[in-house]
Amino acid sequence: MRKNKWAVIYCAVILSVLISGLCYGDTIVLKEGQKLTGQILADNEKQAVIDIGVMVLAIPKEKILEVHYDSQQAGTEPNEPPDQTEVYTQRAGQFYRTANLKKTTIEKCVDMVSEAVVKVSSPGGLGSGFFINEDGYLITNYHVIEKETKIEVTMFQKVKDGFEKKIFKKVKIEAINPFVDLALLRVEDLGDTKVKFARLGEFDRIEVGEKVFAIGNPLGLERTVTDGVISTKSRAFEGLVYLQTNADINPGNSGGPLFNLAGEVIGVTNMGYIFFGGLGFAIPVNYVKHFIENREGFAYDKDNPNMGFKYLQPDGRRNKQSPKFLTEGAKRK
Repeated sequence: MRKNKWAVIYCAVILSVLISGLCYGDTIVLKEGQKLTGQILADNEKQAVIDIGVMVLAIPKEKILEVHYDSQQAGTEPNEPPDQTEVYTQRAGQFYRTANLKKTTIEKCVDMVSEAVVKVSSPGGLGSGFFINEDGYLITNYHVIEKETKIEVTMFQKVKDGFEKKIFKKVKIEAINPFVDLALLRVEDLGDTKVKFARLGEFDRIEVGEKVFAIGNPLGLERTVTDGVISTKSRAFEGLVYLQTNADINPGNSGGPLFNLAGEVIGVTNMGYIFFGGLGFAIPVNYVKHFIENREGFAYDKDNPNMGFKYLQPDGRRNKQSPKFLTEGAKRK
């Protein structure tokens, strides 16, 4: 039965290849090299579902190399950026998506990405964060949830007359890296709620002087937008490089995204000088990608909440005296 199933799928692949040159659409690239072109109806951790015109196929993620979305079909996917012609890509197994989108105005970008930004609250305070995929995974700063396990996430969902708050109280800490000040969380009680997520940009495309904007919750003032430029992309603090911006960054902005004018996340805001305006700092997106891609190494340990996996150190020497061959060698000299 299983062989027959895959025989049907391979026939569909051949048919899809034949018609792919005649039309545009989303594309699933299989690990064996075949391509399926059509409209992707669903894409999650377990499978991708694609309508190729003659049938609808569910492809397990272990069979997929990468997924390409054709944004000429804007409006068919709830997370698809409007008015774009570029193709964005998601590699199988990645928790985030990247893009190479056209730059536009802050107004259009805010309309496109603001629903991806959330408020992260704990008994110790509050900060910001942003969803990176439709499965409820989000990025924030480690210091926003430091030593806390009771975490709430507030989503601001567009409705007819503005925004509606949705508060989620079942939030799991997936991974933390205190040294880079990043945390990966997952909202587990989404239910039927559709998640809007932000796409990650490329560090190499960031230019000094380009316009950027931040969305966050400074001092609890929800959904605040501030704008500025990249002052420098290589400001060093304690061995790490940060993006410096003159966009206002205040307490409560921590963990929120710093966007370029394409609506791509290029950094995670985490520092600012309260008494000196125009000095804000963000963790560059390349650090963020590295953290997500190596999340297993930074996996949260509930028994040791200040770090990821705990690696045991080797036993020390019980005999504190110098090794015998050293003392003999010293005598010969």
